[in-house]
Amino acid sequence: MEPLLQVRGLTAEFRRDGVPSRVVKGISFDVAPGEAVGFVGESGCGKSVTARAVMRLAPEGSPVSWGGSIRFAGHDLLALDERAMRDIRGRRIAMVFQDPMASLNPVMSVGAQIDDMLVRHLGLSRRAARARTVELLGLVGIREPAARADDYPHQFSGGMRQRVLIAIAVSCQPDLLIADEPTTALDVTVQAQILRLLLRLRRELGMALMLITHDFGVIAGMVERVYVMHDGEIVETGAVDALFASPGHSYTRSLLAAVPRLETTGRRA
Repeated sequence: MEPLLQVRGLTAEFRRDGVPSRVVKGISFDVAPGEAVGFVGESGCGKSVTARAVMRLAPEGSPVSWGGSIRFAGHDLLALDERAMRDIRGRRIAMVFQDPMASLNPVMSVGAQIDDMLVRHLGLSRRAARARTVELLGLVGIREPAARADDYPHQFSGGMRQRVLIAIAVSCQPDLLIADEPTTALDVTVQAQILRLLLRLRRELGMALMLITHDFGVIAGMVERVYVMHDGEIVETGAVDALFASPGHSYTRSLLAAVPRLETTGRRA
């Protein structure tokens, strides 16, 4: 099958005080249509920068030079002008960030923010957009969606804000959804709910998924294939079950060793 996303020799170089620093070092990977792929590694390994490269978004306040090639559905993303990239960003590739309060506009109702996506990318009327917005809020598990569409981000809990962000991301039914540490700021119970939601939406909408995380425990059950990143490079890749059963790289083994496990002990009565 032809890859939906094909990345070859990707580099990302920041320049701070005139000194270049390469944080992604010539990595290559593919994502097939409808496939779920995980990127795992410790903070600072380059996985989030890799995700942003696919969206052509530099981290705020950090100019970056991209190298290599990123081909998506026949388009060379690094060669597109910003206007053409905006047509793809949000419409065909969408991203869920780890901090919804940094992504949502605090002075707009959540419904208005979803409405705007639908009007801009799909050309819906305001009336049709609002009807679809209510459907989307219900789809991601927000109760009384018609009433809550008029609420502002600060009126939602952290888990509900993340659901709103997911509703915005899937509003145009993108071909590829990138989830960058989507559960980091949430408690364990809410983390599980958000991961189940992403899994269900991916299956129902037929999207490909790139899941970025530092935690192998999050990857389990979510993706078919995983790339392990360390110091800007991909050090190991493989099917998730095979990697869990027999990791080949010492760094992969150290990440797996950090996953909490339930220990059981037998006691005599």
